[in-house]
Amino acid sequence: MLTVEKIGGTSMTAFADVLQNIIFHGRQGQEVYNRIFVVSAYANVTNWLLENKKTGAPGVYHHITQNQEFRAALQEVAAKLQELNKAYAPLGLDLAVADAFIAERINQAQTYLESLTNVLASGYVNSTNILQAAREILASIGEAHSAFNSVNILQNRGVGATLIDLSGFDDARALTIDERIQQAFAGIDFANTICIATGYTKGTEGIMREFDRGYSEVTFSKIAVAVQPQEAIIHKEYHLCSADPMLVGVDQCHPVCFTNYDVADQLADVGMEAIHPKASKPLEINAIDLRIKNTFDPEHPGTLITRDFVSEKKHVEVITGTDKVVMIDIYDPLMVGTAGFDLHLMQAFYDLNVSYIFKATSANSISLLIWQKDLKPQLVAELEAKYEKITVENASMVCLIGSNIDQPGLLAHAAGALAEAGINIRSAGFALRKVNIQFIIAREDYKAAIVALNKAMG
Repeated sequence: MLTVEKIGGTSMTAFADVLQNIIFHGRQGQEVYNRIFVVSAYANVTNWLLENKKTGAPGVYHHITQNQEFRAALQEVAAKLQELNKAYAPLGLDLAVADAFIAERINQAQTYLESLTNVLASGYVNSTNILQAAREILASIGEAHSAFNSVNILQNRGVGATLIDLSGFDDARALTIDERIQQAFAGIDFANTICIATGYTKGTEGIMREFDRGYSEVTFSKIAVAVQPQEAIIHKEYHLCSADPMLVGVDQCHPVCFTNYDVADQLADVGMEAIHPKASKPLEINAIDLRIKNTFDPEHPGTLITRDFVSEKKHVEVITGTDKVVMIDIYDPLMVGTAGFDLHLMQAFYDLNVSYIFKATSANSISLLIWQKDLKPQLVAELEAKYEKITVENASMVCLIGSNIDQPGLLAHAAGALAEAGINIRSAGFALRKVNIQFIIAREDYKAAIVALNKAMG
C-alpha cells in the first residue's frame, strides 16, 4: 500500500521518535518501503530564515526587506543548522557530510540573494517580485536541510532512501509546481526505497505567493494527487481531539476517530487546522483519504478524514473556537430594504484582502467577525467614511462542529449551558447544512465557554 505522509517541524525535531514511531514502527525488511515522506524544516528554522510565525520577530528576510546587510544573519543561521546536526549524530547522521551540504546550500542561497538585492538596489524592477523570490529561496533551505539529514540517517542504517529535493536549486527550468513534482517522482521504484521529499517546491507560480507558511501541506497534497496513494497521512505532535485538552483537561476530551473534509474545513476556518483548506481540496476532489496521526502515540489509528463520512449518531464531534478575533458592526439606517447594500461594504474588505469568518445581519446593521491580525486602520477609516456608525469590539467565537449535528434542542441546550456559566451570547449563527453552530461571546469568556460546552455536550 503506497502512502504519502507529511511530518511537521516539531515531530521532525524529535527525529528519534519519528524513526521509532513512524518509519520503523511495526515494520521489517521491505515493509518499510512504499512510502513517501514530505518533511518540514526542524522547529524554528523557518522562523530564523523568514520571521517568527507567532510573534513576528524578524529573521534573515527582514534584513533584505529593509535593505540591510543580510550575509552575517544568514551565516549565523548556517552555524545554528550545523549545531542542530550534532543532535542527530547519535541516530546515524554523518556530521561531516551533513555540515558540508548545508554550508554549500547556504552559500548558494547567499549568491542568489546577493544578485536579487543588487537588482533591487537599482530601482529598475518591481520590489514585490524580487522580495517574493528572496522569500522563496530562504524558505527552501529549511526543508532541504531536514530532508537531506533524514536520507543520510536512513542510508547509514542500511535502508534504501531517496532524496526528492523539490527546491530546484540546481534546476533553472521554468517548471510549474505540478510539473516539478511529476518529473521528480517519474520512474521511482517505490517498493524498494523510502522517498524523503522537501516540503518546499519551486515552481513558476511561486508556492509561497498564495500559501506562504502553509506551503509544505500544499506540496504534500500535490504529491498525493500525482502518485494516487491508498492513503495520505499527516503526523502531528497531538491528536485531533473533541476539545482542546489544554483548556478542558486531557481526561475530559478524546481523539476524533472519523470525520469528513467539510468538518476539516470548518476547523481550519477557526484556526484549528487538521490541514490547510487549499491543500485539502485536491485530496477531497480525488477521493484520497486523509489520516491525522499523533507522532508520539503510534498505537492509536488517529483520525480518518474522508469525503463521504457522516456519523450514524447525531452528536457534536469537536468543540473549538478562537479568542483572537474582533467583531466589526456596521450600522446605517439606509441599509433596510436596499438591494445589494453589502456589495459595496464587502468591496472594502476585498480591496484590503480581509476575509471574515462570521456574518450576521439585521435591518440596519451587518456584523462581521475577522481575525485580530487583519484589523487594519485603513479598513476602519474606509468604513467610517461611508457608513453612519462603525463599532469594533474584541471578541471570541466558540463552535459546535460535526458531520451530523442537526438535532432538535441542540441550539437551546448549548445556549443554556453558556447561560448557566454566566456567559452572554453576543451573536450566533449557523448555515442550513448545520455542520457548525457558532456563538460570539466576550473575549474573556472564551475558556469558560469551551469548558461549559464540552461538559454539556459530553
